[in-house]
Amino acid sequence: MTAVITGDVINSRMEKASEWLPLLKGVLNQYGSTPSQWEIFRGDSFQLELEPEEALRAAMHIKTGVKQATHLDVRIAIGIGEKTHQAKKITESNGSAFVHSGECFETLKKQTLAIKSPNPELDETINLLLALALLTMNNWSTVTSLAVKTALENPQKNQKELAALLSKSQSNISETLKRAGFEEITRLEEKYRTLIKRL
Repeated sequence: MTAVITGDVINSRMEKASEWLPLLKGVLNQYGSTPSQWEIFRGDSFQLELEPEEALRAAMHIKTGVKQATHLDVRIAIGIGEKTHQAKKITESNGSAFVHSGECFETLKKQTLAIKSPNPELDETINLLLALALLTMNNWSTVTSLAVKTALENPQKNQKELAALLSKSQSNISETLKRAGFEEITRLEEKYRTLIKRL
């Protein structure tokens, strides 16, 4: 089993690529190397392959990276399944994970993050949870996104240490993460991991 994330940057033409491309690449680089594990294509589209349990965290992580550029956001489809063909470029690899990711991406309209796996019942549950989480996540500001990104990248650090990294007060970080729904989103991510292991 593998997971394939297919995504694109919303409103990419509103900002210069030099504003958001380094932010996107900076996150993708933490999950592997290009072009075998991730690739940016057609200017503002991207694909990433990783372990199924890691996929939701990576999707959130990508969102926090891109949302540091004002007006921008991402559409992300997570496809879970098999890989039957390994190419040098991820965009040329194949299998049900890639098919699911592509099909899921094609159906993304108002909901900007969704999953498609071999289990439709599981998908329905996770997609409902994601729809609720997006009510908060889609409204993350650039400041909130940076705080969430830093927290995701430093799971072992407490709020005092995160505050030091961001040159903010601990109360400021606490308030920002609370506003971001970070605790609830972390619980959702843990629940996702539990559900995915049953596939």
